[in-house]
Amino acid sequence: MKIGFPREIKDQEKRVAMTPNGGRHLVAHGHRVLVERDAGLGSGYSNREYQEAGAVLTDTAEAWGCELVVKVKEPLVTEYAYLRDQMIFTFFHLAGADPLLSETLLARGTTALAYETLEDESGRLPLLAPMSAIAGNMASLVGAYFLGRPQGGRGVQLGTVDGKRYGRVLVIGGGIVGMHAARVAAGMGANVLVAGLDSELAANGGSGLGEGIRYFLSSPDSVGNEASNTDLVIGAVLVRGDRAPRVVTSDMVESMLPGAVIVDVSIDQGGSVETSRPTTHSEPVFEQFGVIHYCVTNMPGAYPRTATEALAGATLACITELAGQGLDFLRQRPGLARAVVTYRGNMTCLAAAGALGLLSHYHPFVEADGSELPVDSGRSGG
Repeated sequence: MKIGFPREIKDQEKRVAMTPNGGRHLVAHGHRVLVERDAGLGSGYSNREYQEAGAVLTDTAEAWGCELVVKVKEPLVTEYAYLRDQMIFTFFHLAGADPLLSETLLARGTTALAYETLEDESGRLPLLAPMSAIAGNMASLVGAYFLGRPQGGRGVQLGTVDGKRYGRVLVIGGGIVGMHAARVAAGMGANVLVAGLDSELAANGGSGLGEGIRYFLSSPDSVGNEASNTDLVIGAVLVRGDRAPRVVTSDMVESMLPGAVIVDVSIDQGGSVETSRPTTHSEPVFEQFGVIHYCVTNMPGAYPRTATEALAGATLACITELAGQGLDFLRQRPGLARAVVTYRGNMTCLAAAGALGLLSHYHPFVEADGSELPVDSGRSGG
């Protein structure tokens, strides 16, 4: 199969979807690997390294013109012209994206395969997990930076001074992002609160999570009370395939301390803070109600070498199977099949279809009896 790896064009996005070693692996399995020139430079991989691995360097159009296109981030408007009846494997986050992307995927009959909805046999999200870990680690670091007075923050350092912890951090969400953020903040020396939905963990205050971390049950009242006296709030809420719930309301933000910081890691899925809006690495923050908001939609792109190695390592096995077996590989395993979010002009992720108001275009990728979605389902278009 011809597999294309285009260069990422999102603001300050330096990750690449495949390493040279990954290309060598795919070529050894008999596939033709096309890599857009300079796609790997931002992650420290030269064009020569890809060529030596057996990949062919191409221009943008040729990299997009393959049966299987593998990326890191969702196609941008200027890339929509390349979309057609093909497989595209990348982070899509359709529920939080511009509806035009979904409409274009439907109109072009593109098979969109989303890293963030693919599940393994235990129900985990193995392709989202490494980027969630990096974003969680980063959330506490960037939050600490913007708390600095020169950046407009409260001037509170997250750290231990003479044995005393300084700074209060509220992490909303106890998943991979949330726990990585909490442990980094606690390791820096802050007092950390994690708001989650695990009643057993909340019963003992999160004992065992680590020194400096306390866990409590998330509710509008409990989150609102803690947010009003917190230096850094980290939004780390995930609903698989759906828009993130607005856990922090505008009123809660208005009640926060002047110069406090919000890092909304959920912004890819629309954000878990009502006042959030997408930002970029070039212009990462804005202020509302005297509170600094950091809402960068591709946070792991700030550490492209680490992120590329982690993501490419996690995706390589799936790419190899997709190239070898096509969609039959996914049909055999229901968890993997959840990666398919559009197919033959249909929305195949119910949560995303509902969030985008496209339920009339919803049809499951695989029927209950295991049969394939028919071509003339009457739901194509967009």
